Parts: sequence; C-alpha cells; structure tokens
Amino acid sequence: MARVLIPREAGNGESRVAATPETVRNMIKAEQQVFVEAGAGMASGILDEDYRAVGAEVSDDAGKLYGEAEVLLKVNPPEQRPDLDAHEVDLLPEGALVVSFLYPLLDQDLTEKLAAHQITSFAMDMVPRISRAQKMDALSSQSNIAGYKAVIMAADRLGKIFPLLMTAAGTIRPARVVILGAGVAGLQAIATAKRLGAVVEVNDIRPVVKEQVESLGGRFIDLPVPEGAEDAGGYAKDLGEEFLQKQREVLTEHISAADVVITTALIPGKPAPKLLSEEMVKSMRPGSVVVDLAAVMGGNCELTESGQTVVRHGVSIVGEENVPGLVPYHSSDMYSRNVLTVLQHLLDEGEPKYDFEDEITEGSIITHHGEIRHPVIREALGMTPLEPESDHAAPEETTPEKGGE
Repeated sequence: MARVLIPREAGNGESRVAATPETVRNMIKAEQQVFVEAGAGMASGILDEDYRAVGAEVSDDAGKLYGEAEVLLKVNPPEQRPDLDAHEVDLLPEGALVVSFLYPLLDQDLTEKLAAHQITSFAMDMVPRISRAQKMDALSSQSNIAGYKAVIMAADRLGKIFPLLMTAAGTIRPARVVILGAGVAGLQAIATAKRLGAVVEVNDIRPVVKEQVESLGGRFIDLPVPEGAEDAGGYAKDLGEEFLQKQREVLTEHISAADVVITTALIPGKPAPKLLSEEMVKSMRPGSVVVDLAAVMGGNCELTESGQTVVRHGVSIVGEENVPGLVPYHSSDMYSRNVLTVLQHLLDEGEPKYDFEDEITEGSIITHHGEIRHPVIREALGMTPLEPESDHAAPEETTPEKGGE
C-alpha cells in the first residue's frame, strides 16, 4: 500500500493542486494511503475538510509528510521549500516516486538531483502522444484551458466587443483575431473566439491542421512550408531563421488588420520561436492586444516580458506565465485526472511496478535506480545509451554520468 502525498505547491502564485477529492477517493479505493498537506487545495477552492471527507489524512507537519511519502504528486517540478529550508527532493526518502511536470530538457540540475537521490521521476510533460496515453496527457488538458482563457483575457483588454452587432445606432463590425499555432491551445482559442463572434484567421506550419482549423470556423493562412515540419509526436519543428523571416513577411498583412493576436507556438526543449517581430507589432492599430501563451519559454513576440503585461507602440502584450493557473478549479480537476491515470498505470495493487518495455513508461520516466534513463534526455546531455536492464534490477552504486557542455 503506497503512501501518497499531495503537498502545497511552493511555486510563487501557483493555484493548482495535483489531486482533488474525486481522484483521492479513487486512490483510496485502489488501496493507497493518501496524505494531504493542510491548505494544499485552498487556492483551487478545495477545503481540507473536502479531502478528509473522502478518507485522506490532512496534516500541517510537512516535514514528516515528505519524509514518509513513497509517492509525491505535484503540478510544478520539485523545488525549494522556503518554509522548510530544504528542497523537496532532499525531503523525500530514497526510492520514492515523483509524478509532476519536470521539463528535464530545460533543468539539468534537477534531473541530476533526482537521479542522485535515487528518485523515480515521471514527467507529465513527456507523456507520449499516443491514443493509449490520452487520459494522461496533461500538456493537452492544460493547453485546452490556456487556449480558452487567452481569448477571455484578450476580450477583457480589447476596447471593442467581439461579435457583429446590428443596432439602430449602426452596425458594429466583429473583432478580427489572428491565432499563431493550431495545436491544442490554438484550436481551443479558435473555438472560443468564434463562440464570442470574432472573425478568426489561423497560421500553422503543419498543413495537416488546416482541416481542423476550418472545421472550427477559422480561416487558414497558407504558407509555403517545407516537408518535415512536424516531428513524430506531432509537434512543430524548428525550421530556422530564414523560414521564420518568410513567415513574418506573409503574416504581417494579416497581423496589421487584427484586433487580437494570440500566439501558441512551442518547440519541446527549445526557446519559443519569434513569430511576431517589433515591426509587426508596430503595424497593429493602437488598442490592439497580443496574448503570448509562450511567454514562459521566452515568448513568440519579440516584445513579450514574461510574467508582465506591457504596452508597446500602443499595443497591449500579455505575457502571463501560468495561464491555466488563472482557472485553478477546472485546471486542477483536469490535471488530477491525468495524474490518477498515471498512477493506475504505474501502480499494481498499490505498489510501484515499472515496465520499461511499455511505451508510456519508457517515454515518461526520466530517472530510476540512480540513473538518468530517458534516452532523449541522455542524448541531450551527451550521455551514452543505457544497457538494457531488468525492471527490478538492483541499483548500481555509481554516480550518474554527467553530460558535457
């Protein structure tokens, strides 16, 4: 019977929580002991009493909770706890399982720390995009929320209304919205903007999404795109600065006529591509709005300031870093169901069981038995491939190999 901990998120301003009373109830039915740090769900509208009502133990003794946890469920990667004067990884016993967003391509230090502490870490941001893993796909669930909220934020800041109105005082033309990127966030933004009555144009370097865009009522902005614009996981690839420049030239005409631009383009493990130059922003009318959903990765707009809303050349540029966190109730609800499905995949009768011949396990577990074992992460860090090993092989008493610069 695994001891599962849901802590308060230490990150500044994080309002989400990794488990809700609904998913805690299911964990307990699956013979897991669930411990919740007092106040963990408060920012998501969940009371300690709500967790107690479904059988969880709630405590404010965080140090003891971490020290006895066998499974740690989080939203953000493990981090420093100022109130405990310690890092969450150091507070856990060796051999514990951590399930959270990890972004291992961006944080080598954390990846090495997890390995050194013998932690098995499952990255919610590395779940393969295959049909069998759809219920675990937290990137998609949170992107859905972000796409919706981006349109709402834009509508709130725009000094116009979105829909066409025909009144005795005259006709009000609909707002024009340009969306850059038609992934999960972009498609939800299209649907939301159309529901509000806007005229929507969309650009994506993957021609395959054109049909999806048009099915939602958006107009697809065609670009001459070279072959191989997306990887095996369906993500857009980095096509280089020369292509980006051509893309900006084509888009400028559409951007200059837009009231709202929403950017959603991300490339796994790399800074966000700069799709919106300062000159393009200058071409927009005063009072227009840009919502940059890639702000935390450096932004798709050259003028984005991560975590800030700024006005440049009369245009408001929203660089909110944690858009799903602005809708914590439903973001937590969706994320917690993703996490529950992961636990059901990894635990057998309440105990961890790791099958590295399984595509989901192999593709999502970053560290295990003191090793950085994910092949993509090892390659990125300049490490040699691991030799095949038994799922339950004893950990070797070696220091994880460090990748070179």
